[in-house]
Order: sequence, then C-alpha cells, then structure tokens
Amino acid sequence: MGWIEIEIETTSEGVEPVTGIALMAGIGGLVVDDPKDIRAYLAGGQAPRWAYVDDSLLCDPDRAVRLRAYVADDSQGRSQWEELRLGLLALKQGDSAGAYGSLGWTLRNVAEEDWANNWKAYFKPFPVGQRLVVKPTWEHWDAGDGRVVVEIDPGSSFGTGQHESTRLCMELMEGCVTQGARLLDIGCGSGILTATGLLLGVGFAIGVDIEEHALRTTEENLRQNGIAPERYALYGGDVASDQELRRRLSADGERADLAVVNIVADVILSMAPYLPSFLKQGGTLIASGVIEGRRGEVVEGLTNAGFTLLEDRSEGEWRALKLHLREHLSKN
Repeated sequence: MGWIEIEIETTSEGVEPVTGIALMAGIGGLVVDDPKDIRAYLAGGQAPRWAYVDDSLLCDPDRAVRLRAYVADDSQGRSQWEELRLGLLALKQGDSAGAYGSLGWTLRNVAEEDWANNWKAYFKPFPVGQRLVVKPTWEHWDAGDGRVVVEIDPGSSFGTGQHESTRLCMELMEGCVTQGARLLDIGCGSGILTATGLLLGVGFAIGVDIEEHALRTTEENLRQNGIAPERYALYGGDVASDQELRRRLSADGERADLAVVNIVADVILSMAPYLPSFLKQGGTLIASGVIEGRRGEVVEGLTNAGFTLLEDRSEGEWRALKLHLREHLSKN
C-alpha cells in the first residue's frame, strides 16, 4: 500500500489550528518544520534537543512553516484528505488578518518502502527526564546508566518522543506512575506513552486511537518492549463522539488511576466533559500538546470539568498540565 504526503504551508501561529483540523479528520499527527527553531539553533539559543540536524534544514532558515501529514492511498485516506482540505479552506476564509499564512498545500505519492525507511536516519536514542531513554530498535544504548529503555518504531504512526509535548508527558509520568496502577492513553499514536507507563510499573493500560494503523503500531511496539498482551487493551474510536466507547472506559473496574492525553487544545476541550468519568476518584490527568496561547483556555475547561491543576511544565511554546480529579462527575 502507498501513502499520500500532504505538505501544508503556514506560520508558527497556524501550527496548532492546522494540527487540530488534521486530528478531527482522523489524521493522527503531523511533521512540523518551523524555521523559527532553526534560527534559534543557529543563534545558539533555546531549541529542541535534537540528536541530529539535517543540513538541508539549515540552508533556508527564513522559509515558511511547513506541516507534513500522511494518509493511506485508499478510499479512507482520500476521505480524510477531503475533510482536511475543507477544514483548511474554512480556516483560510476566517483568517482575514493572514495570521496563518497561505495555507496552501501540495500532494505527492510516497511508496511504502520510502515511508518505512527514509525517516530512520533522523531517529537516534536520547534520554528523557531522570529515568527514561527512547531509542529505535536498530540503535544501541548502553543500559548501564539504569535508565528505563523505551524502544519505539513509529512506522506509519507518529510518536518518537522527540516532540516537546511527548517529552513533557513522559517527564510528568515519571512522578505519577505507581506500581500496579491502571493507565489510560487517549490518542496513543505509536504507543510510546502506553509503553512508558507499563515499563515504569503500571499494572494494566488501555490505549485509544481513532486510527486503526495507530493501534496496530502500538501493539507492535508494546510487544517489542516485551510487554505481555494480558497487560493492555487497545480500543478504536473517537472519545468525543463515540458514546459506546465512553461507556466502556467509564465502566466499573475500567476506570484509570492515571490518564494521559497528548493531542491538541481543541481536542482536549472537546473531550474534557467526559474525562472525569474515565478516572477513579482522586485520579491524575496529564494533558499535553497545548501551545502557550491556549493554556488558559485548556486549564479553564478542565477545571470546569472537575480537575485541579497541580503542575504546569513548559518547553518552548508547548505546555503539559498535571491535574487532580477533585470531584467525580459522570457524563457518558
């Protein structure tokens, strides 16, 4: 099966709304090429903790921001692209100030073997927080430092841990996981956060994603990390619109001690009313993928849903929030 690469031209301000439109269309992640990060790198300022920088990115640090998404070259993928296209047109129509740039796009076909192999040159092992290290299966890491090694091959699902929002989630999880607890990972993608929780000592984990290939990739990565199938369950569906899925997640005996939601602000807000019913009384929620400008809105939405903010971490423009469920509210 082939893939369709969708490249969208925007601005730094446009990254979050475009990502939200893609997620609503069922496209589970985008590659972000923001020249602002390159300029910070060249100036010696704060920049993402890259293990590798492609020289071609340094040639034109003043170009527009580019987002790349991938959909399968089949009827489902084309339907996702059409929904994304309509969303971009609506966003462009409402952007009278031009804050989001041209929002133009280009499409190209990508062969399966290219998708599976080309990105590997850029994925190297790297430590996260105080206890973790993320690495692909084809790279070596000396485990003598005592870190917990999370092996991830993202395949057709995004999630290598290199993005700030994922690293922030993992750092918060280090201090939240208790032995034998239950974990819920909404928007599991490659399964990196599900695997992290289980390797840190979670007893059982549930991963949820709207894309079937993300669930397959999550299962492959959990097995790659030596995690037994009886320690996890994977469900497909959209929490905000699938009532049956919400009933399953909120059933007696299914509620989690810790839930992680690493998506974007709009999606977090759409599911906020339902999140308390997925957690045990006094449970913990980690919400990430929130840009600085949307932090207050997300905190307010989650506070109104029954959560109290305990910790707020940032890296670059990204925020991750740790919250406590102060009151059990059920909304199915």
